[in-house]
Amino acid sequence: MPKLKKTASKKAKKAKLKKVFEEEKEGKLHSGSKTGPLVTSRKQTIAIALSEAGMSKKKKKKSKK
Repeated sequence: MPKLKKTASKKAKKAKLKKVFEEEKEGKLHSGSKTGPLVTSRKQTIAIALSEAGMSKKKKKKSKK
């Protein structure tokens, strides 16, 4: 039986989103690493938040057999 990868709970994902948005409001959110340029657009912030929370991945539909 293969081991399944554990995923973060909805609470943890929401907390991560909140943390990223607060960082952006304070003007401390960087694109890439901490030494990269600061994020300027709202769309960029959303993309980073979803990526860090693991919510940007496409979900596959399960086929019924």
